[in-house]
Amino acid sequence: MNLFDAAILGAIEGITEFLPISSTGHLILASHLLGIPDSDLLTSFAIAIQLGAICAVVALYWRSFLNLEVLKRLLAGFIPTALIGLLLYSFVKHQLLGNEMVVVAALALGGVALIVFELLHKEKPDAPEGLTTITYRQAVLVGIAQSVAMIPGVSRSAATIMGGLLLGIRRATIVEFSFLLAVPTMGAAVALDVYKNYTLFTYDSIATIGVGFVVAFVVALVAITSLLRFIKKATFIPFGIYRIVVAALFFFLILY
Repeated sequence: MNLFDAAILGAIEGITEFLPISSTGHLILASHLLGIPDSDLLTSFAIAIQLGAICAVVALYWRSFLNLEVLKRLLAGFIPTALIGLLLYSFVKHQLLGNEMVVVAALALGGVALIVFELLHKEKPDAPEGLTTITYRQAVLVGIAQSVAMIPGVSRSAATIMGGLLLGIRRATIVEFSFLLAVPTMGAAVALDVYKNYTLFTYDSIATIGVGFVVAFVVALVAITSLLRFIKKATFIPFGIYRIVVAALFFFLILY
Protein backbone atom coordinates (compact mmCIF):
# COMPACT_ATOMS: atom_id res chain seq x y z
CA MET A 1 0.00 0.00 0.00
CA ASN A 2 1.38 3.40 -0.98
CA LEU A 3 0.57 6.81 0.49
CA PHE A 4 -1.97 7.56 -2.28
CA ASP A 5 -3.88 4.38 -1.41
CA ALA A 6 -3.75 5.35 2.25
CA ALA A 7 -5.21 8.79 1.46
CA ILE A 8 -8.06 7.27 -0.58
CA LEU A 9 -8.92 4.83 2.19
CA GLY A 10 -8.71 7.64 4.76
CA ALA A 11 -11.19 9.73 2.76
CA ILE A 12 -13.57 6.76 2.47
CA GLU A 13 -13.33 6.20 6.22
CA GLY A 14 -14.02 9.86 7.01
CA ILE A 15 -17.18 9.87 4.89
CA THR A 16 -18.61 6.45 5.77
CA GLU A 17 -17.87 6.05 9.49
CA PHE A 18 -21.03 7.83 10.61
CA LEU A 19 -23.40 6.64 7.89
CA PRO A 20 -25.32 3.34 8.19
CA ILE A 21 -23.41 1.81 5.28
CA SER A 22 -20.40 0.25 7.09
CA SER A 23 -17.06 2.02 6.92
CA THR A 24 -15.20 -1.26 7.51
CA GLY A 25 -17.07 -2.92 4.67
CA HIS A 26 -16.25 -0.06 2.31
CA LEU A 27 -12.59 -0.13 3.32
CA ILE A 28 -12.37 -3.86 2.60
CA LEU A 29 -14.08 -3.52 -0.77
CA ALA A 30 -12.03 -0.43 -1.70
CA SER A 31 -8.81 -2.25 -0.79
CA HIS A 32 -9.82 -5.06 -3.13
CA LEU A 33 -10.49 -2.61 -5.97
CA LEU A 34 -7.15 -0.89 -5.37
CA GLY A 35 -5.39 -4.24 -5.57
CA ILE A 36 -4.05 -4.09 -2.02
CA PRO A 37 -3.37 -7.64 -0.83
CA ASP A 38 -5.08 -8.80 2.34
CA SER A 39 -2.75 -8.91 5.35
CA ASP A 40 -2.68 -8.37 9.09
CA LEU A 41 -1.17 -4.93 8.46
CA LEU A 42 -4.06 -3.93 6.18
CA THR A 43 -6.52 -5.04 8.84
CA SER A 44 -4.67 -3.03 11.48
CA PHE A 45 -4.56 -0.05 9.12
CA ALA A 46 -8.34 -0.20 8.64
CA ILE A 47 -8.85 -0.28 12.41
CA ALA A 48 -6.33 2.49 13.12
CA ILE A 49 -7.62 5.07 10.64
CA GLN A 50 -11.10 4.76 12.13
CA LEU A 51 -9.59 6.54 15.12
CA GLY A 52 -8.97 9.55 12.87
CA ALA A 53 -12.69 9.90 12.16
CA ILE A 54 -13.47 9.33 15.83
CA CYS A 55 -11.06 12.10 16.87
CA ALA A 56 -13.13 14.45 14.72
CA VAL A 57 -16.09 13.70 17.01
CA VAL A 58 -13.99 14.65 20.04
CA ALA A 59 -12.89 17.88 18.35
CA LEU A 60 -16.48 18.88 17.53
CA TYR A 61 -18.36 17.58 20.58
CA TRP A 62 -15.77 17.73 23.36
CA ARG A 63 -18.22 19.51 25.69
CA SER A 64 -20.43 16.40 25.82
CA PHE A 65 -17.51 14.45 27.27
CA LEU A 66 -17.35 16.87 30.19
CA ASN A 67 -20.91 16.00 31.24
CA LEU A 68 -20.73 13.31 33.94
CA GLU A 69 -24.28 12.03 33.27
CA VAL A 70 -23.47 11.57 29.57
CA LEU A 71 -20.17 9.87 30.41
CA LYS A 72 -21.91 7.37 32.70
CA ARG A 73 -24.31 6.41 29.93
CA LEU A 74 -21.48 6.08 27.44
CA LEU A 75 -19.65 3.80 29.89
CA ALA A 76 -22.79 1.67 30.28
CA GLY A 77 -23.00 1.34 26.48
CA PHE A 78 -19.28 0.67 26.06
CA ILE A 79 -18.87 -2.14 28.62
CA PRO A 80 -20.92 -4.84 26.83
CA THR A 81 -19.26 -4.04 23.50
CA ALA A 82 -15.82 -4.22 25.13
CA LEU A 83 -16.51 -7.58 26.76
CA ILE A 84 -17.90 -9.13 23.59
CA GLY A 85 -15.09 -7.57 21.55
CA LEU A 86 -12.39 -9.05 23.79
CA LEU A 87 -14.05 -12.45 23.60
CA LEU A 88 -14.34 -12.47 19.80
CA TYR A 89 -11.33 -10.33 18.80
CA SER A 90 -9.22 -13.12 17.30
CA PHE A 91 -12.11 -14.70 15.39
CA VAL A 92 -13.29 -11.40 13.94
CA LYS A 93 -9.83 -10.22 12.89
CA HIS A 94 -8.62 -13.46 11.33
CA GLN A 95 -11.85 -14.97 10.02
CA LEU A 96 -14.18 -12.08 9.15
CA LEU A 97 -12.14 -8.95 8.43
CA GLY A 98 -10.89 -9.11 4.86
CA ASN A 99 -13.54 -11.62 3.79
CA GLU A 100 -15.29 -9.95 0.83
CA MET A 101 -18.17 -12.45 0.78
CA VAL A 102 -18.99 -11.70 4.42
CA VAL A 103 -18.99 -7.98 3.63
CA VAL A 104 -21.20 -8.36 0.55
CA ALA A 105 -23.70 -10.54 2.43
CA ALA A 106 -23.80 -8.18 5.43
CA LEU A 107 -24.25 -5.13 3.19
CA ALA A 108 -27.14 -6.72 1.29
CA LEU A 109 -28.92 -8.20 4.31
CA GLY A 110 -28.34 -5.02 6.29
CA GLY A 111 -29.82 -2.98 3.44
CA VAL A 112 -32.98 -5.08 3.45
CA ALA A 113 -33.17 -4.81 7.25
CA LEU A 114 -32.87 -1.01 7.10
CA ILE A 115 -35.66 -0.69 4.54
CA VAL A 116 -38.03 -3.05 6.39
CA PHE A 117 -37.23 -1.37 9.71
CA GLU A 118 -37.97 2.13 8.43
CA LEU A 119 -41.24 1.03 6.80
CA LEU A 120 -42.46 -0.50 10.07
CA HIS A 121 -40.96 1.82 12.70
CA LYS A 122 -42.99 4.70 14.12
CA GLU A 123 -41.38 7.08 16.59
CA LYS A 124 -43.53 7.87 19.60
CA PRO A 125 -44.28 11.61 19.72
CA ASP A 126 -43.93 11.65 23.51
CA ALA A 127 -40.52 9.95 23.55
CA PRO A 128 -38.10 11.92 25.79
CA GLU A 129 -35.33 13.88 24.10
CA GLY A 130 -31.74 14.47 25.21
CA LEU A 131 -28.78 12.27 26.01
CA THR A 132 -29.45 12.24 29.75
CA THR A 133 -32.96 10.83 29.19
CA ILE A 134 -31.39 7.55 27.99
CA THR A 135 -31.68 5.02 30.81
CA TYR A 136 -28.75 2.83 31.82
CA ARG A 137 -30.70 -0.22 30.69
CA GLN A 138 -31.18 1.33 27.26
CA ALA A 139 -27.49 2.27 27.10
CA VAL A 140 -26.42 -1.30 27.88
CA LEU A 141 -28.77 -2.73 25.25
CA VAL A 142 -27.51 -0.22 22.67
CA GLY A 143 -23.98 -1.40 23.50
CA ILE A 144 -25.01 -5.01 22.89
CA ALA A 145 -26.58 -3.97 19.57
CA GLN A 146 -23.35 -2.15 18.68
CA SER A 147 -21.35 -5.37 19.14
CA VAL A 148 -23.13 -6.89 16.12
CA ALA A 149 -21.13 -4.44 14.01
CA MET A 150 -17.99 -6.48 14.65
CA ILE A 151 -19.20 -8.38 11.56
CA PRO A 152 -17.71 -6.35 8.69
CA GLY A 153 -20.42 -4.85 6.52
CA VAL A 154 -23.01 -4.52 9.29
CA SER A 155 -22.27 -0.84 10.22
CA ARG A 156 -21.72 0.29 13.78
CA SER A 157 -23.88 3.40 13.38
CA ALA A 158 -26.76 1.42 11.85
CA ALA A 159 -26.65 -1.18 14.63
CA THR A 160 -26.62 1.38 17.44
CA ILE A 161 -29.20 3.72 15.92
CA MET A 162 -31.64 0.94 14.99
CA GLY A 163 -31.15 -0.61 18.42
CA GLY A 164 -31.89 2.71 20.09
CA LEU A 165 -34.96 3.35 17.98
CA LEU A 166 -36.32 -0.10 18.86
CA LEU A 167 -35.86 0.83 22.53
CA GLY A 168 -37.99 3.95 22.08
CA ILE A 169 -35.17 6.53 22.03
CA ARG A 170 -35.75 9.54 19.80
CA ARG A 171 -33.92 9.48 16.47
CA ALA A 172 -32.08 12.74 17.11
CA THR A 173 -30.97 11.53 20.54
CA ILE A 174 -29.76 8.07 19.52
CA VAL A 175 -27.91 9.46 16.49
CA GLU A 176 -25.92 11.78 18.76
CA PHE A 177 -25.38 9.00 21.30
CA SER A 178 -24.12 6.72 18.52
CA PHE A 179 -21.59 9.35 17.47
CA LEU A 180 -20.30 9.76 21.02
CA LEU A 181 -20.27 6.03 21.77
CA ALA A 182 -17.93 5.55 18.81
CA VAL A 183 -15.16 7.34 20.73
CA PRO A 184 -14.52 4.83 23.55
CA THR A 185 -15.44 1.91 21.30
CA MET A 186 -13.01 2.63 18.49
CA GLY A 187 -10.41 4.03 20.84
CA ALA A 188 -10.36 0.71 22.70
CA ALA A 189 -10.33 -1.27 19.44
CA VAL A 190 -7.27 0.62 18.20
CA ALA A 191 -5.48 0.28 21.55
CA LEU A 192 -6.12 -3.48 21.64
CA ASP A 193 -4.95 -3.94 18.06
CA VAL A 194 -1.75 -1.95 18.62
CA TYR A 195 -1.04 -3.94 21.78
CA LYS A 196 -1.46 -7.28 20.00
CA ASN A 197 0.25 -6.34 16.73
CA TYR A 198 2.87 -3.72 17.59
CA THR A 199 5.56 -5.72 15.75
CA LEU A 200 3.79 -4.96 12.46
CA PHE A 201 4.32 -1.22 12.83
CA THR A 202 7.54 -0.32 11.00
CA TYR A 203 8.58 3.20 10.04
CA ASP A 204 6.97 2.82 6.60
CA SER A 205 3.71 1.40 7.97
CA ILE A 206 3.47 4.16 10.58
CA ALA A 207 3.83 6.77 7.82
CA THR A 208 1.08 5.07 5.81
CA ILE A 209 -1.24 4.85 8.80
CA GLY A 210 -0.46 8.47 9.63
CA VAL A 211 -1.59 9.65 6.19
CA GLY A 212 -4.80 7.61 6.42
CA PHE A 213 -5.44 8.88 9.94
CA VAL A 214 -4.99 12.57 9.05
CA VAL A 215 -7.12 12.35 5.89
CA ALA A 216 -9.88 10.51 7.78
CA PHE A 217 -9.80 13.17 10.51
CA VAL A 218 -10.00 16.12 8.09
CA VAL A 219 -12.71 14.59 5.89
CA ALA A 220 -14.76 13.60 8.96
CA LEU A 221 -14.52 17.15 10.35
CA VAL A 222 -16.03 18.48 7.14
CA ALA A 223 -18.66 15.75 6.87
CA ILE A 224 -19.91 15.23 10.42
CA THR A 225 -22.03 18.35 10.89
CA SER A 226 -23.99 17.98 7.67
CA LEU A 227 -24.27 14.21 8.04
CA LEU A 228 -25.55 14.47 11.61
CA ARG A 229 -28.17 17.01 10.54
CA PHE A 230 -29.26 14.79 7.64
CA ILE A 231 -29.40 11.49 9.54
CA LYS A 232 -31.42 13.02 12.37
CA LYS A 233 -34.24 13.92 9.95
CA ALA A 234 -34.00 11.41 7.09
CA THR A 235 -35.01 7.77 7.06
CA PHE A 236 -32.49 5.03 6.33
CA ILE A 237 -34.34 3.77 3.25
CA PRO A 238 -31.95 5.48 0.75
CA PHE A 239 -29.00 3.97 2.62
CA GLY A 240 -30.67 0.56 2.56
CA ILE A 241 -31.09 0.77 -1.21
CA TYR A 242 -27.50 1.97 -1.59
CA ARG A 243 -26.19 -0.98 0.43
CA ILE A 244 -28.07 -3.49 -1.73
CA VAL A 245 -26.87 -1.87 -4.98
CA VAL A 246 -23.23 -1.78 -3.82
CA ALA A 247 -23.40 -5.40 -2.67
CA ALA A 248 -24.91 -6.53 -5.98
CA LEU A 249 -22.41 -4.59 -8.10
CA PHE A 250 -19.44 -5.86 -6.17
CA PHE A 251 -20.68 -9.45 -6.28
CA PHE A 252 -21.46 -9.57 -10.01
CA LEU A 253 -18.55 -7.40 -11.22
CA ILE A 254 -15.77 -8.59 -8.93
CA LEU A 255 -16.58 -11.81 -7.10
CA TYR A 256 -18.89 -13.68 -9.47
